[in-house]
This record gives sequence, structure tokens and C-alpha cells, in this order.
Amino acid sequence: MSGGGKETTLCGEAATSGGDKKRDSLGTAGSPAHLVIKDLGEIHSRLLDHRPVIQGETRYFVKEFEEKRGLREMRVLENLRNMIHETNEHILPKCRETMQDNLNQVLQRLQTATDSVCRLQERELERKKIYNDHLIANEKQHIIQWEEFMKEQRNKQAEMDEEHRKAMERLQEQYAEMEKDLAKFSTF
Repeated sequence: MSGGGKETTLCGEAATSGGDKKRDSLGTAGSPAHLVIKDLGEIHSRLLDHRPVIQGETRYFVKEFEEKRGLREMRVLENLRNMIHETNEHILPKCRETMQDNLNQVLQRLQTATDSVCRLQERELERKKIYNDHLIANEKQHIIQWEEFMKEQRNKQAEMDEEHRKAMERLQEQYAEMEKDLAKFSTF
């Protein structure tokens, strides 16, 4: 047996490696019992001890896996290298050229838009200035009209006051004359 400590005999008794009498009684190394025990150990090793087979299968699986994995990784790395090369040689210069062309166009459009905005702001400022000037002129005109109106009202008031005063004087004169006339008639 390849395990070492105990071996099973035909009779089912355990024999130790210390040299018991029972083992010695079976015979010498070339005896048929010894050969049967040896054959039984080999059969037992092949049927029940799977370590060598498993180890071999494991080594084979690992070897195949590493080879396939290595080939797969090599293909992936090769594809990546090709993609990087194509990107550096073709796509990147094309992108750079397109970006420069488009960037110049965008800068021109931006400059045009900025100029348009500046012109619009200037127009708006001029319009606001004209509007404010117009408002100020209207306000001054309204103030002048108001002052003329108030002056005219004061003149009309003065005229009315004068007419009222004259009318009051006439009425007072008329009542004074009427009193005199009344006084003349009451003496009769």
C-alpha cells in the first residue's frame, strides 16, 4: 500500500510494520501470500487512492487553462495594440484636423455674435438716451405749460377779483342811490 501505517491481509487482520509473528508466518518475500498482498495493495491503490490521477488531471487542466488563457490574452493585447495604432495613426489626426476646422468656425461665429451683441447694446443705449432726453424735454415742457397755466389762472383770478370788486362797487353805489331815493320818498 502506498499510504504506509497498516496493511490489510487476506484474513482481515492488521499487520504492523514492526515485524509481527503473523506476518512472518505468511512466508518470505517471494511467497505466494506476499505476492497476493502486494497485488491487493496495487488494486487498492488504483481503485481507492485517486491522488495520482487527480494530480495528473489537475496539472493537465491548469496547463490547458493557462495556454488558452495566455492565447486569449495575447489576442486581446494584440487587438488593443492594433486599435491604439489605428487611433494614433488615423483617427487622432483626423479628429485634430476636424477640431481645428470647427474651432476656427466656432471662433468666427462667436466673434460675429459678440459684435452683434455689442451693436445691439449700443443701439439700446442710444435708444434709452433718446428716450430719456425725450422724457426730460417733455417734463420741462410740461413744467413750462404748468407755469403758464398757473400764471394764466392767477391773471384770470385777478381779473375776476377786479370784476367782482367793480361789481360790488356798482352794487354799493346802486344801493346807496336807492337808499337816497328811498330817503327822499320817505320824507313825504
